[in-house]
Amino acid sequence: MVQQDETELPPPAPGGALLLRHRPARPRAAVLVLHGGQETSHRPARPWQLAALRMGPFARAVPGDDILVARARYRVRGWNGERADPVRDTHRALDELAQLAGPVPTVLLGHSMGGRAALRAAGHPQVRGVVALAPWWPPGEPVEQTAGRHILCLHGDQDRVTSPTESADCVRRARATAIRTGMALIGGGDHAMLRRHRLWHDTAAALVAHLLDPAGTPDPLPEESYGTAGFPVL
Repeated sequence: MVQQDETELPPPAPGGALLLRHRPARPRAAVLVLHGGQETSHRPARPWQLAALRMGPFARAVPGDDILVARARYRVRGWNGERADPVRDTHRALDELAQLAGPVPTVLLGHSMGGRAALRAAGHPQVRGVVALAPWWPPGEPVEQTAGRHILCLHGDQDRVTSPTESADCVRRARATAIRTGMALIGGGDHAMLRRHRLWHDTAAALVAHLLDPAGTPDPLPEESYGTAGFPVL
């Protein structure tokens, strides 16, 4: 539940790009959740769409009472070519988060199209790292903006909507710029993250916690996730 303590944090901008899920009085860190969408659509995005609802369990699984958890409010449902509308919305949400909570370390947690928006927005000064779930990372997706960031990916090996192979290629290319990149496959996992959903939720939450507190929270991924050979199957 969102905590309304206006003595510690100013209120969010009405109708802004940030939808708060959990609002501690003095957050030490933040997680911005980015849901999926469509390749092309100018229809308004709504919070009751399945793509948005799908990320609810992930937002609730984020550990820590002192972690601000919010979702980016998309204006429209689609990526829409060079417009890259969700990236604009993600930057707006990060700017609002910075005004609200200050320069706290932030992890972007994105699924599908949201994973693509997270990667594109990784260069924002608020961002420490990205946890991408079954991301839509087409061939040649830019990675220069990942410099100084951590880029982690989970992808179902039975995904028929986005490509685990393309995700793996992007993770490998990002190694040239990011602090650390890693990936693991969810055995039997599908794009909707319904099969083995508990593993999806628990692993994503553990990755977020590790990125926000690497010294105090163990990495849930095996060391092979960061190697140069094939990525492990969980």
